[in-house]
Amino acid sequence: MAASGGYNYRNGTQRSSLKVDRPLSVNSNPKSSSVKSKPLSASGGVRRSSTGSIGASPVAGAKDDAGVPGRVRVAVRLRPRNSEESIADADFADCVELQPELKRLKLRKNNWDSDTFEFDEVLTEFASQKRVYEVVAKPVVESVLDGYNGTVMAYGQTGTGKTYTLGCLGEEDTAARGIMVRAMEDILADISLETDSVSVSYLQLYMETIQDLLDPANDNISIMEDPKTGDVSLPGATIIEIRDQQSFVELLRLGEAHRFAANTKLNTESSRSHAILMVNVKRHVKGRDPTLSNENGSHMVKTLKAPIVRKGKLVVVDLAGSERIDKSGSEGHTLEEAKSINLSLSALGKCINALAENSAHVPVRDSKLTRLLRDSFGGTARTSLIITIGPSPRHRGETASTIMFGQRAMKVENMLKLKEEFDYKSLSRRLDIQLDKLIAEHERQQKAFKDEIERITLEAQNQISETERTYADALEKERVKYQKDYMESIKKLEEQLMMNQRNYGSEKITNGPKDNSTDVTSNKENLSALEEVVELKKMLQKETLLRKAAEEEINNLKNQISQWKRSEAAGNSEILKLRNMLEDETNQKEKLEEEIAILQSQLMQISFQADETRKQLDLNEPGKILGGLDSLMEQVRHSQLKDSGNEEKASIAKLFEQVGLQKILSLLEAEDADVRIHAVKVVANLAAEESNQEKIVQAGGLTSLLMLLKSSEDETIHRVAAGAIANLAMNETNQELIMAQGGISLLSMTAANAEDAQTLRMIAGAIANLCGNVVIDCYHLGITLTIDKIAHHSDKLQTKLRGEGGIKALLGMVRSGHPDVLAQVARGIANFAKCESRASTQGTKTGKSLLIEDGALPWIVQNANNEASAIRRHIELALCHLAQHEVNAKDMIIGGALWELVRISRDCSREDIRSLAQRTLTSSPAFLAELRRLRINY
Repeated sequence: MAASGGYNYRNGTQRSSLKVDRPLSVNSNPKSSSVKSKPLSASGGVRRSSTGSIGASPVAGAKDDAGVPGRVRVAVRLRPRNSEESIADADFADCVELQPELKRLKLRKNNWDSDTFEFDEVLTEFASQKRVYEVVAKPVVESVLDGYNGTVMAYGQTGTGKTYTLGCLGEEDTAARGIMVRAMEDILADISLETDSVSVSYLQLYMETIQDLLDPANDNISIMEDPKTGDVSLPGATIIEIRDQQSFVELLRLGEAHRFAANTKLNTESSRSHAILMVNVKRHVKGRDPTLSNENGSHMVKTLKAPIVRKGKLVVVDLAGSERIDKSGSEGHTLEEAKSINLSLSALGKCINALAENSAHVPVRDSKLTRLLRDSFGGTARTSLIITIGPSPRHRGETASTIMFGQRAMKVENMLKLKEEFDYKSLSRRLDIQLDKLIAEHERQQKAFKDEIERITLEAQNQISETERTYADALEKERVKYQKDYMESIKKLEEQLMMNQRNYGSEKITNGPKDNSTDVTSNKENLSALEEVVELKKMLQKETLLRKAAEEEINNLKNQISQWKRSEAAGNSEILKLRNMLEDETNQKEKLEEEIAILQSQLMQISFQADETRKQLDLNEPGKILGGLDSLMEQVRHSQLKDSGNEEKASIAKLFEQVGLQKILSLLEAEDADVRIHAVKVVANLAAEESNQEKIVQAGGLTSLLMLLKSSEDETIHRVAAGAIANLAMNETNQELIMAQGGISLLSMTAANAEDAQTLRMIAGAIANLCGNVVIDCYHLGITLTIDKIAHHSDKLQTKLRGEGGIKALLGMVRSGHPDVLAQVARGIANFAKCESRASTQGTKTGKSLLIEDGALPWIVQNANNEASAIRRHIELALCHLAQHEVNAKDMIIGGALWELVRISRDCSREDIRSLAQRTLTSSPAFLAELRRLRINY
């Protein structure tokens, strides 16, 4: 908290710390130092090198190596004198003396005696904000980036500068920025916005009640502890994802505006609550990607390793200042606040004493503050504590108490633990994509293989046919040619023979016997004829040889044809072999599809187990069903709306992009119940984002969700479907569609048959949205509508709700008795009453309230002073709105609502409701007459 006098710091000197790959295990417990004790050893290096760390000595490097990384590191910071102290204590010396080079502090007892204490770091009044951050918080921030939990906490008397040290925004002077702003700058500079994420929650612990500084209406957040790991979580807190430094500063400014503060004698603006900033960092560690290899024609998964995700949580705690009542001058409500602050700080001191003394019992459950800081002291987080003191001798007792608190805290050791887990969702997405690629590649190769076989077969058949035709034609031509030559040669020989015979016979008859000379001549002629015959015979033999040669050629051609036929047979056998290989590939494809089915079933089982675990932890507002198919994702998703080009969105958004909305909606009608459950969860998560709602309705998602309420008997489907409808009912157009399709009747029927409190909570939230969110959305979003249009829509919606049993369904769900269900019932009644009140004021409604006619007034009066603030606040609003219409006054007086209105006008903690009740009572003649009759002055 800011001191009365302003700070004026100089930039401190920088020191380098030892660079270590990761924190070591916890060693021995260091003792707190006094003037007679040995100096403390302090180290605490992390992976990165920084410009300073707690305990870093400028002269002795060995001292850095001998410390205990898990021990709580404590630094002391002195505030300069403010204007009041400069005047009042002008004649007195400071009660403390700092020796920063020795890391010592002397606390004066009197003018001649003092006590000496050693700390990990001693910061003078001239130390700059940058120096404070580097020696106190930066090592913790670096540990968080490495996957460890870390805590930075400020403790001290009121007005000593805790809030200035931690939460100063530095808007006018950037050098004045506090630890919160500087820590987020380092975190955003180190992470990758494409793969990593940073989300924050900002809370305050006020009067033993945890309240959300980012959503003031969320004023009673419960603490949950994991029975196995002991981790503490706040499932009801608002979580905002951070993408840039400016949005973080705006969140801090919004939270500080909602924090309780008061003026005391010690500080003009004293924080009356403990502020807690939680920063969750999720980082992906690069590893081997899954690969597929081919061995003997079969695909086998050789390496399958999920990406590693490291999750670190930084907790920055700005404790409210301890104070003495006689010095602070607290009285009335401020006195009660001071008592609550001192009790929680006392409980924290008891826990630290028990841890410092190694006590068997640590009373962590004595206060919500100690429960929240369970991991910071004696847990697994790396913790740095900065204690702030003032120089005034008037507050020596408080200064001594603060110093002793820091000394005891230095004895506490934590066991640092790395937060790592495997990102199976990312692995499953990569496997699905890889399987799709493999299947597509396999089908492409198979088709190419079939086409190649057909092409080779066709070419072989064409070539064989062409060869057969060619040789058949050549053989036929040769045969015809040789046969023709042969016949011509025979014919010539026969003609020549006949001619010779005729010539020889005629000569013999004509000439008769001749003399010897004539015989000799005749013999010569005969010899010549015989020679011709011999020659003809030779020619005939030659022709015979040629014929044989032609026949041999024909045989050769036949042999070649046989060889071609054998080649064709070999080709057919090769084709058969290829077909066998194709069948083998088909069998391998079937096996691969079976493996894909097994992987998909395993993926569905993992998703189901994750959803079951998440269902136990899901305590968010109705209609906001957060799946995990991651984070996200996002609880608050403004970063996705702001920059659509960024990768690594929420896991549900990626599923939406990869699979497609129509395919997801088609799974709502699947025969497998588990598939339907997973599908409706995905649709519910998509419906949580306004940008997806119109697409879901246009694709028929609303009709499918209503059909699930009507046809399914599974209560899980009823619960998730009702949550999705509640999200869609936030839109005016969707409200008309839900009414037109009988959604109110279906929700009422489902509520009558449901037993599970969470299912009733979702149904009540959906009906509550239908009761009046159209008006709320118009004012919240800045939409300008005419009065007649708003009144007409509200009156139509209310008549439809009442006619189809919506009010009676709300009243029927109070049988559950669960606080969350009752809170949603109260919200629905408040919305309904608000719309009726507006319609009555505008003159569009004249009759008695439909809530009173349906018998809601007794339950409203009964719960007007309910212990749960969420129920009480909505019921008080409903009573005020009902009382604004004079026609309801008589029934409210008879039902006892008048007494509750009087109580609200006097005792309600919220000023706006209290003022509304006062105006309502003073403006109603019937109420004023009844109060006068009862002699109640108002």
